[in-house]
Amino acid sequence: MENEPLLVVDAANVMGSRPDGWWRDRAGAAARLRDALGGVADGGLPELPAPVEVVLVVEGAARDVPGAERVRVVPAPGSGDDRIVELVRAEAPGRRCVVVTADRELRARVTALGAEVRGPRWLRPVTDRGANT
Repeated sequence: MENEPLLVVDAANVMGSRPDGWWRDRAGAAARLRDALGGVADGGLPELPAPVEVVLVVEGAARDVPGAERVRVVPAPGSGDDRIVELVRAEAPGRRCVVVTADRELRARVTALGAEVRGPRWLRPVTDRGANT
């Protein structure tokens, strides 16, 4: 997996980008996002060809959502942003890393470590498919 690009998804930020009632069941929304991301590992994305290592960072009420076969779920004991920065620092040197978030401060922090950043809309083709299943 070390040669595969690393896709790190800020679950809270991506879920929060859609007013679809996710706040009523944060863990359920995170599990749906995890499931929607499953196809990315083997199918890639237009700007990120497969295979891809997919990591979903969860926090708060979604912290207990388990991983899935092709999506590693990483709980943040405190700040999700801090956990994402730790992951990028530890796992991205020497490999392509894309972080999905709209958080400006987080964007700056991970870009300084060499990661690329995409906003939640970049995942819409994937998350829209997952919302319809």
